[in-house]
Amino acid sequence: MKKALIIGASGFVGGYLARHLLDECDMEVYATKLPYQDIEDENIKKYDLDILEKEEIVSLLFEIRPDYIFHLAAQSSVGMAWKNPGVTIDINIKGSVNVMDAVRELYYKPRVLLIGSGEEYGHIKSDEIPISEETMIRPGNIYAATKVCQNMIGSIYAQAYDMEIMMVRAFNHIGPTQAPIFVVSDFCKQVAEIEKGMRDPVMYVGNLDSMRDFTDVRDVVRAYALLMEIGKPGETYNVGSGRAVAIREILNLIISLSDKDIKVEIDQNKIRPVDVPIIEADIAKIKELTGWKPKIPLQQTIKETLNYWRERV
Repeated sequence: MKKALIIGASGFVGGYLARHLLDECDMEVYATKLPYQDIEDENIKKYDLDILEKEEIVSLLFEIRPDYIFHLAAQSSVGMAWKNPGVTIDINIKGSVNVMDAVRELYYKPRVLLIGSGEEYGHIKSDEIPISEETMIRPGNIYAATKVCQNMIGSIYAQAYDMEIMMVRAFNHIGPTQAPIFVVSDFCKQVAEIEKGMRDPVMYVGNLDSMRDFTDVRDVVRAYALLMEIGKPGETYNVGSGRAVAIREILNLIISLSDKDIKVEIDQNKIRPVDVPIIEADIAKIKELTGWKPKIPLQQTIKETLNYWRERV
């Protein structure tokens, strides 16, 4: 049985990935977290790990000897990156280098998947939509810049040290359990609170004109598992739906699922200092290699996310 190590498994994607590897891929799953975090699944072997401490990573890898390493640990909020760029740089760049360097010290070559973001492409021109992996990188925020750096270093390590490292640029992924610092979960939580009478029937939103490529998190982790198995070292793969949707359309869909009369107001605190008008993935590369494509409709994901918050607020 193959051993999979998920670094940074306590977050939104980590739980879905662990369950997919256990249920669909028949793997032995190991997971890392920070001491104050929790992973509830009893079928996963859990470890506390700080990726800013390289020797901790080395010791763990020699103990587990994983076949596959999914590197999910990151500061993944664009808004938080604007507020605290230093922490974002430390975790997303220094932490990733520590992981790669620890793997380099092993006596064998596990396969490593570095998780990046569609935000890396940044300021896209109208004639560059949809965005392929060959599109020029113009990161428009601190978070995106750190992920570009991770990708570049991963490519260098793969070539210079003959390491089995693949890179992903994952576009917006959504679903139940996602933190409300992200737009779809934020909207769903606000509607659920309005329905329960916990707040006035007014939703506070940021820029509604931006268009983003949204994919269900369960489809995303399925892509990660496939790329880990057959992805080519040193290569980068887009993971997305292949269709950009306006934030306004998402908002209207969520409101339509409620029987409340809800007003919408702009909250200046939710407006990013720099925002990219449209991000849409070209997913031809991963489809050609693995046959992967999204299966879960956007409407289903949004309805399940709203129901998740209805059960919890």
